Amino acid sequence: MTGSVQPATTATVGNPIAHAAGSVTTALHGWPPAVTTAILFAAAIFAAAVLQAVLVRVIPKKVLAKHPVLTIVVRRTKSILFMFIAVILLGIVVPESPIGVRAENSVLHVLSAVFIALIGASVMVSIDVYTTYKLSRRPDNIQADVMARKHVTQWQVLRRASHVLVLMITIAAALMVFPAVRQYGVSLLASAGAAGLVVGLAARPVLSNLIAGIQIAITQPLRVEDAVVINGQWGWIEEITSTYVVVRIWNWQRMIVPLAWLLENPFQNWTRDSSELIGTVHWNVDYTVPVDKLRDKLTEIVHSSKLWSGKVVVLQVTHALATTIELRALVSARNSGEAWDLRCYVREQMIKYLQAEFPGALPKQRVEIEGQRVPEGETVLMHDHVNAD
Repeated sequence: MTGSVQPATTATVGNPIAHAAGSVTTALHGWPPAVTTAILFAAAIFAAAVLQAVLVRVIPKKVLAKHPVLTIVVRRTKSILFMFIAVILLGIVVPESPIGVRAENSVLHVLSAVFIALIGASVMVSIDVYTTYKLSRRPDNIQADVMARKHVTQWQVLRRASHVLVLMITIAAALMVFPAVRQYGVSLLASAGAAGLVVGLAARPVLSNLIAGIQIAITQPLRVEDAVVINGQWGWIEEITSTYVVVRIWNWQRMIVPLAWLLENPFQNWTRDSSELIGTVHWNVDYTVPVDKLRDKLTEIVHSSKLWSGKVVVLQVTHALATTIELRALVSARNSGEAWDLRCYVREQMIKYLQAEFPGALPKQRVEIEGQRVPEGETVLMHDHVNAD
């Protein structure tokens, strides 16, 4: 009967907390059951707060100062530790409270679900702390370190994939605590009807992207800060989540690409094996241009720039067209960003050099005007623009 005092059981006698709760219930005999239960629950929560404070202070400050990771763990698990202790104490106190068998079972089911949720939260926090520690050890110039980009990519993708898996397992386990939901879940998994088909189709994009994220973390077709060209857009891989990739385009816009799409469509990765790149610069100039002098000038320009990696500087005649010749310069840089800046710098300086020293070598068109006699030794010229793609 609700409000009656039950005789002490063997578990109650052997458990000091349960024994204390039974003593409080006995002392408050005759009080309203709701008031007695509230007092017991408040005492359990207060005791949990005291125990949590004591356990946190047990760890010496010198140990925390020497181990920054442990400091992060303690700081992020304070609330979880308190809830763990509170759930355990409430689970001990509930059977001793005068709330009746039906209410007692309901409260214990809720406490069990909360306990499972706390375990899942603890696992996710542990994953976060460990991956944060690993990611904090990466070098500042990550673009120049292929191995660092590889590890950052693996830890980021695996962390997010682990979060999704832990979350799904935790929710499923918590729901299985309640008999009605457990029966519904078992019947839904066992059935092959329309409901199961709808759920499967709805979950397919999420699962496919999740599996694609794990595959990308293992096979490494792209990494964080890789220079890529996707659908004609050039940029850098800024972030890899469990379902999509964030590409930082050259104009600072962000392009979101699903992971499953990346595995099904081709894309260019300019820095997969090394961050170094060879940039190209093209000019169309007149046949009278002194190529050797331009080659010397190109060498002078790149040697004066900090953007050049010191490995490649080449100037070649790649095409001989009807009215112009095409020159191509190859210059190396340490990463994609510096390669782009170096290409622009070389293009600008070479155009200035041509305009100042060899204006006659700029592209031109020769035409013959009928009916007019051009004096011997003179040529009518029509200047055209410089093509410097």
